[in-house]
Amino acid sequence: MQWIISTTEKPPDWFIQIVKQHTPASSGLYAAQLLWQRGIKDEQKLIAFTNYKTYQPASPFEFGQEMQLAMNRLQQARNDNEKIAIWGDFDADGITATAVLWDGLGEFFSQNTQLIYYIPNRLKESHGLNYPGIDSLKKQGCKLIITCDTGSTNISEITYAKQLGIDVIVTDHHTLPEQRPPVSAIINPRYLPSEHQLFHLSGVAVAFKLVEALYQTLPDVPQEPLGNLLDLVAVGLIADLVQLSGDCRYLAQLGIQRLHTESKQPATVQRRPGIGRLLELCQRTGDRPTDISFGLGPRINAVSRIQGDASFCVDLLTSRDIKHCHQLAEITELANTRRKSLQKDVQAQVTAKLSQLDLSTTSVIVLQDSQWPPGVLGLVAGQVAQETGRPTILLSTEARGEDSALARGSARSVNSVDLYQLVKKQEHLLHSFGGHPFAAGLSLLPENIPLFTEAINQQLRQSLGENTLTPTVQADVIVTVADLGKELFGELKLLEPCGMGNPVPKLLIQNCTFENAWHRNQQDWRGKKVQYIKTDFQIRDESTQSSFPGVWWGHYKDELPPGKCDCIAELDYNTYKNRYEIRLIAVRTAANSAENGTGKIGSGFTEIILDWRNQDYSKSNNQDSALVIYDCPTHWDDLRLWLQRCLNHNQKLAIAWGQPDHQPPQEVWITLVGIAKYLSRTQQSVTRLQLLEKLGIRDQTLFWGIAALKSLGFTVTIKDRDFQINWHPSTDSEEMANPEIEQFLAAVREEQFQQNYFVQVPLATIIAILAIAL
Repeated sequence: MQWIISTTEKPPDWFIQIVKQHTPASSGLYAAQLLWQRGIKDEQKLIAFTNYKTYQPASPFEFGQEMQLAMNRLQQARNDNEKIAIWGDFDADGITATAVLWDGLGEFFSQNTQLIYYIPNRLKESHGLNYPGIDSLKKQGCKLIITCDTGSTNISEITYAKQLGIDVIVTDHHTLPEQRPPVSAIINPRYLPSEHQLFHLSGVAVAFKLVEALYQTLPDVPQEPLGNLLDLVAVGLIADLVQLSGDCRYLAQLGIQRLHTESKQPATVQRRPGIGRLLELCQRTGDRPTDISFGLGPRINAVSRIQGDASFCVDLLTSRDIKHCHQLAEITELANTRRKSLQKDVQAQVTAKLSQLDLSTTSVIVLQDSQWPPGVLGLVAGQVAQETGRPTILLSTEARGEDSALARGSARSVNSVDLYQLVKKQEHLLHSFGGHPFAAGLSLLPENIPLFTEAINQQLRQSLGENTLTPTVQADVIVTVADLGKELFGELKLLEPCGMGNPVPKLLIQNCTFENAWHRNQQDWRGKKVQYIKTDFQIRDESTQSSFPGVWWGHYKDELPPGKCDCIAELDYNTYKNRYEIRLIAVRTAANSAENGTGKIGSGFTEIILDWRNQDYSKSNNQDSALVIYDCPTHWDDLRLWLQRCLNHNQKLAIAWGQPDHQPPQEVWITLVGIAKYLSRTQQSVTRLQLLEKLGIRDQTLFWGIAALKSLGFTVTIKDRDFQINWHPSTDSEEMANPEIEQFLAAVREEQFQQNYFVQVPLATIIAILAIAL
């Protein structure tokens, strides 16, 4: 993993003094440095960033005619006493958006009689509208569907609803269709310019803007203030992957302020009892954004991941029945406990499968398993993407419900790769998909997975060109253990709420040591152990005689390196333990820091490995003293074996291959079929090496070629190490596309890509990877 240290440009003294006014208990230097790095470089921007009271939010009617169309349709529904259905989504953003519309529209329409809601089942249905759900709403007499956090691209489903006499208002923030859908109105900030202050709204924030517009259109109707919805808005905003700028930041600040204010009141007075009980169960107070991102958000998401049906979460968030909400909160907590355990199990299985992949030639990780529960695949895919620096797609082929023939899964992206567009270009291989540039869900036939994997990898490789994908972790500022504590925490809190575009500050601590480390399984709220590990420790360096506490989630104590280390961490406050602590993000031995390159073993390999690729050779190369490899490899294991042999015989390794003369994969296949027919006709045999040399391929690819021949009616037998081939075609099918032929062509393409990679890969990369392996 590559560590990136942000350029530490010291802000001018006048700016530091302005920031210090907001952090009177400390120097303000770290906060000033972070704000300066993030483009907050004058007093006006600083005030707008830190004080939501000075921000001027956008009117909901900034959405233009679409919002007016929505108001007209809602007023019609109110005048005609029509039945309305809120169509939500099963993640935290979608659940809170549904709750906002339920409470907000509930001021204008009678709940449960005139207003109902529908949340798809994560394990049986996909994101977005679907035909069975629309049929169900039709039977209940609905005349209008209002979507939230979904629906923009459901053109055929919206058309179907319209044919049944049901109008649709879409409120969403996901990718837009090429043409406006046939809806009464579509409220989606993607129609606005990217610099607009509403552009980054999440689903819950768009839903809130719809309610806000209705409050302004019919101001005499609602009894409850609009601000009562802001706590729900904050939960959905921070739990979702949206950039917290413009109205997003403003609404999140207002919502957290409301949660914080309510935390000081008795639970029976103001705070929503469901949110209050969830915060108690996760041992948080609700006054920090991390209380949402690490507490409320994962718990709301866990319900659909484990149970599929998350409809009761809307009741959990909106009901005022304390006993009922406490029961629902405890069901939610148990779902999250189960989620942690499942996630750990799947993570271990994915790690095992990853060890069989050559990441140096893999641009997009695509893995499948018949036993993986679909609900946790997005979480694990996100972890893998961060650790490998590659977009990751995990698929479950487990049979479930009506779509038992489909593989279903989740995708997560990194490194600014637009995952939505990447997947969309393979739409012809998919049954369904949807999402945004950083996350997507998809389903496809299991037999299409190999083709999909090859195609999406080839597509990303072409778009990357000479660029490479590398896992990275970035540190914002360098601190010492002596800096950690209340004063620094107060400075960093000035940047909250954090999210995309304004990440939680990452602190680099150099030349530190870990002590008193111990790991244990987590316990749920009833004291039962959960199969989810965390390591507690004390960190120390030479800046102070005192150590400082920390935690490393999902890791064992043995993973902490001995001796001097560098680490990247976040500073947090543990409400339950009433202490400040760091949350470890990444750690490495101090000897692995950037200035030390690849270490002693790597620098040693510089003398052992000679790069003679694409050169003319002469006696001056002193070939007698080196093992010269002319055959271009297709896998790192080839190089490792050659290097190990050289180390054993005290030799140098000269890599001397040139650009292979590749034939197009289709021509390789035609050649193989021609050889097979010739051998069948003449009853001659051929050796494995002769076939490999003639086709210019390796053993594994030849294996797929034999399988493809058999699919056309050839029989292949091995006698005395010779191949004997006979042809008894049942159909004239060699031109027919079939999975075996496609697999062979894909194997040829992959092998050729790998060889092209090894022709161009820098010697420094070869040395670094071999140094790690040996």
